[in-house]
Order: sequence, then C-alpha cells, then structure tokens
Amino acid sequence: MAEQNRKMLLWAILIGLILGGIIGAIFAFIPEEHASKRYALLVAAPLGDLFIRLLKMIVTPVIIFTLISGVASISPARLGKVGVKIIVFYMLTSFLAIIVGLAVGNIMQPGEGVTLKETTQEIQAKEAPSLVETLLAIVPTNPFESIAKGDVLPIIFFSIFFGIALAYARDNQDAKIKESADSVYKFFDGCAQVIFKVVGWVMMYAPIGVFFLIFQVFAKQGAEAFGPLLHVTVAVYIGLLFQMFVVYVVICSIFKISPVKFIKKVYEPWLTAFVTRSSGGTLPVSMDTAERKMGISKGVYSFTLPLGATINMDGTTIYLGVCAFFIANAVGIPLTGAQQMTIIITAVLASIGTAGVPGAGAIMLIMVLNSVGLDVSQGNVKLAYAMILGIDALLDMGRTSMNIVGDLCGTCVVAKVENEMDMSYWEDNKSV
Repeated sequence: MAEQNRKMLLWAILIGLILGGIIGAIFAFIPEEHASKRYALLVAAPLGDLFIRLLKMIVTPVIIFTLISGVASISPARLGKVGVKIIVFYMLTSFLAIIVGLAVGNIMQPGEGVTLKETTQEIQAKEAPSLVETLLAIVPTNPFESIAKGDVLPIIFFSIFFGIALAYARDNQDAKIKESADSVYKFFDGCAQVIFKVVGWVMMYAPIGVFFLIFQVFAKQGAEAFGPLLHVTVAVYIGLLFQMFVVYVVICSIFKISPVKFIKKVYEPWLTAFVTRSSGGTLPVSMDTAERKMGISKGVYSFTLPLGATINMDGTTIYLGVCAFFIANAVGIPLTGAQQMTIIITAVLASIGTAGVPGAGAIMLIMVLNSVGLDVSQGNVKLAYAMILGIDALLDMGRTSMNIVGDLCGTCVVAKVENEMDMSYWEDNKSV
C-alpha cells in the first residue's frame, strides 16, 4: 500500500508540473498589467512559496539527525575511506561537467548575433572568495549560529565531527562510555525516523506546490525563454543531457551498475529537484531513494548526499560554462583559452562553498565572470547578465536536477566499492 501511495504521489506531482506549465504558458501571453494575470500571480506566489518553505524547514534537521546517526553507525576506520572516495568523485565529476559546459559553448556559441543596448540597471558585482576563505568558512565558530542561519556546509562539518566522536565513543572499551554513546546514537537515529515521517507529510502538499511554482515560472518567463534566449536555454540543456546520458552512464558502466536502472531509480528525486530548484530541499527525497530503491547503506548515503548537496554541483558548472560563453559573445569579447581555463578552476572551487538553494548558480556566475574580467556592474555585461537572470528559473530547474543525479551517482559508486549496496535491489524482478 505504501509503495502504491508513493507512485500515486509521483503521478500527482507530474500532473501538477504539466498543468502548471500549460496554464502558465497561456498566462505568459496576457499583458503584465492585466488584472487577471496580477491576481493569478498574487495567489500563486504564496502557495508555491509554501512548498519551498516546508522543504527548507526540514533541511537542517534532516542533515543533523541523519548525518550524525549515519556517520556514527559505521566503524571509525571506514569513515575515512568513504569520505575520501566521495570527495574525489565529486571533484572529478565537477571538473568533467565544466569541461562539458565549455565544450557546448565552443560548439554552439550562444550569444552570437545578440544586439544589446546599454542598460542603467545596477547589478552588484561580488568578489569570489579566496580558497583559504572558502576552506575556513567550512569550520563554524558557533555551530548553533550556523544552524540558526541555515549555513549548510558548517552544519555538515559539525555533524560529521560529532558523528565521528560518537562512533569512537560507541567503539570504546569502557562499558559506561559505550552505553552512554549508544543511548545518544539511539536518540539521533530515532529523530531521523521522526523527521522522515514529517517529510512524508510535507510531500503530500507537493502536487499543489509544484503546480503553482511551475505556473509562476512560465507565466513570467515563458515568452522570453522561447524567444531571444532560446539558444542558450537549449545549449544548457544539451550539456545537462550529455552529462547524464554520457558521463554518468559511462561511470555506472565502469563500476558495473546498470545505467538504465540507475536512470529509472533517480527519476523521483530528479523531478523533485527540477520543480523545487533546491538541492537541499530535495535531500530527503534523495535519501529515501538511496535506501528504498537502491539498497544503499544508511552509513554511506547519510554522509555522501548531504555533502553532495553542498559541494557537488555538476549541473551548475555546466550552466556556468554555457552562460559565460553567452555573455562574452553577447558583449563582443569571445573567451580565450586562458580565460576558459580560469573558468574551470573558479567554477570547481566556487562549487565547494555554494549551498544548494534556488538561485545559487546566479551568484556563482558573477564570480566566474569576474574571474575573466567581465564586470557585471559595467555596460553591456550588465545587460547580458540581466538577460540570463530573466530565464534563470528555467535554467536553475535543469542544473539543480542534474546536481541531484550526480550526488546519487557518486553515492552508488562509493556504496558499490565499499560493498554497502544491496544488489538485490538492482535485479530485474525488483521494483524501481
């Protein structure tokens, strides 16, 4: 019955997505000042935002409870192996993703032929943080402040530290310490089970939330997305599809994981990320998929998925490569080979410290543009950047969904290497 309800919910979400897109596209042709469009958007905004707020509400407790209980559930000796392997995987796929994005940009040359008129709109440029600053920001000076502010990376750092200490305490030879540590572990594990129940309740609102979120995107951006910026939109999605159906398929094949079954199993979190545009918000769905559909040990996915939601942004780095080409071509300053190399380095490093929340890619794009001398506060660069922001919601849906697929691909690979994946979940007679 539970599986049937999940399938019904998935279908309901898909129907909400389709209906929201269709009705939103119709409203896109209605003038902005028309009362019917203003009232429709006025109603849709809070109902769509409610879904995002509900997802954000559960992100921090999901990370804390599942990460601490997950890290503490495996022996200290194995924590190091899992951590090193997943970080290497994420860095490698992020590097490949920015190469894909730049390759698509070189081939399709988005932005060529675009005529820009200088705008007076001010867009604030932001300095890219140094590597030292990025690394230091991971360590919280006050973990409770980080929790209150929702700073994902420091929360993950503290939770991992706490989980490691709990794992060592559970492995202690002193019976009193071991007993106390086991009690703490049972508390966090119990909290994890409770928060997943809350996740189930939140997802019951998903079809309604999805409808209004998609409605807003198409009602506001539909005409622009399928007009002058169609070229860059198509280029980004071609890069994303290449990453999924070539890069991830090859990786799955290398590690003897069925690529076809993998793609089928990631459909639910992919769709959730597509409509919510939030890696962090999709985290509960990704964890559920890893355990229920992929047979991955909690000790692996509770570590790799929260980490991936922050530092692994394959879809975003593809977006950065294509959009950097669009802006450079639109202002008549084609990117040189040296500039493209700078983009590769900046994009991979920027992805480490950017939280998986809606719109984070737009901030990373400013960092990348600054690194190659394109100041978004000046002249036509400002207008070209504003054009990208005009369809950022559509691009963000694609790049966020690919970020999630990359997280699950890395989780599968590490779980397979560590023998923490139940391969019976991948047999032909097993439901996906």
